[in-house]
Amino acid sequence: MDKELLINLYREQKLSVSQIATKLDCSQNRVNYWLNKYEIPKRTISEAVYQRNHPNGDPFHVQPVDTLEKAELFGMGMGLYWGEGTKAAKYAIRLGNSDPDLIYTFMRFLQELYGVEKDDFKFGLQLFTDCDIEEAFHYWTSKLGVKRSQFYKVHVTISGSIGTYRTKSRFGVVTLYYHNSRLRAILADNLQNLHDRVKSAGINNLPR
Repeated sequence: MDKELLINLYREQKLSVSQIATKLDCSQNRVNYWLNKYEIPKRTISEAVYQRNHPNGDPFHVQPVDTLEKAELFGMGMGLYWGEGTKAAKYAIRLGNSDPDLIYTFMRFLQELYGVEKDDFKFGLQLFTDCDIEEAFHYWTSKLGVKRSQFYKVHVTISGSIGTYRTKSRFGVVTLYYHNSRLRAILADNLQNLHDRVKSAGINNLPR
């Protein structure tokens, strides 16, 4: 099997082993044999799944932070993700709050600096038993400028139960979701870099 052809199909066109086998009318074992023979690194399972789900490439585009306005938005977005985001979620970006302005600012951060499409956002809505569901939906869709179809099934919590917010919003709490493991990893790396810079500066050297 020609090495350059295999590199082109597997690396450049990002075809799977099964797709290459079909294209070249051979077995998958033969394709795997030559990948190993030519020492062409195989994609991990997670990379293969990501490629299958995004055959046209990443659904986002990292923009340069080349203006003061973008730098301010980057700082706000990373600060919100650091303080309010769910970092344990490995395959999605998650951030929840009862303040629509906070959620909207984080949406702007992802849209303007990473090219995320507004229609690709999903939302979870947590309400309490004394909240009006229709009123809450109208509030959040109008404040965020999104569609009701972007919301998952509403999660209702009994008012006054253990673990609920002491000062709860009459419109509940919204969690923003953007399901993309690669962009989530980029934000996680940004957070780590910020954390390392703060740590290396030393608490006594930080501006007061």
